[in-house]
Amino acid sequence: LTGYISQVLKNYTDHACDGEYISLRCPHRTTISIQSSFYGRIVPSHQLCPSRYPHSYAALIKEDVACTVGTSLQKMLDECQDRRSCQFLVNSRLFGADPCPGTGKYLIVWYKCRPNEYKSKAACEDDKLRLSCKKSMVIAIYSAVFGRTQGGSLECPYQSLGMPMIECQSATALQIMIKRCHGKRSCSIYASTYEFGDPCYPGIRKHLNVIYTCGRSATFYPREITPSRLPVDETPAPAFNGSMEPVGVSTEMALLSNILAAYSFIT
Repeated sequence: LTGYISQVLKNYTDHACDGEYISLRCPHRTTISIQSSFYGRIVPSHQLCPSRYPHSYAALIKEDVACTVGTSLQKMLDECQDRRSCQFLVNSRLFGADPCPGTGKYLIVWYKCRPNEYKSKAACEDDKLRLSCKKSMVIAIYSAVFGRTQGGSLECPYQSLGMPMIECQSATALQIMIKRCHGKRSCSIYASTYEFGDPCYPGIRKHLNVIYTCGRSATFYPREITPSRLPVDETPAPAFNGSMEPVGVSTEMALLSNILAAYSFIT
């Protein structure tokens, strides 16, 4: 199981320029879980996906480096979500109206490989969350969210107290759950601001959601999970916020944000 779990816990990225094929693939017993996607151009062509036009012609065209297509995430979900692998040719026609004709664009996709068999547990704020595996098996944390997600939680109905529904999530929930439960047969933790801090406005009731799997040995994955080198691109891709605009965050925080985004979709 060593290779299997290491691939499940890894964050993948892939990119393709216009006119190229993009191919996403996950190992046996896992499926693709799209975390984030970007199609457009936000860096000059000499940095990524050079123009295919002759230099003299390209010089006549003003390159748009603020070009984004809002349908890229939904397209990736339609094409690849919950599949073992997917492949298609990247071009602007796939994504609807072209916001920047004449500018060569590219697609960047961030995804994880979700186990076909996994467990999910939730606890409301100030309740205790208990995780356990059968005898001779131990816990492998896949994702964790503490806060309030847009979709809410059936176990913990939203209590507005006169406040609008606002999504808010702890950036350290995954790290805390890995430290507390990774490699143990059972563990427990309170879904409290004492453990995770308070990522929300006062008065917003939060919940803790955890997805995990059970394995037969504590040696099939490292106890300390660190962002590994991305398997497709040697250099981490830029992080984006919900509107797909670049944000100035560290690679580690970008990976955590993508994990939380994936879990929000799963929920």
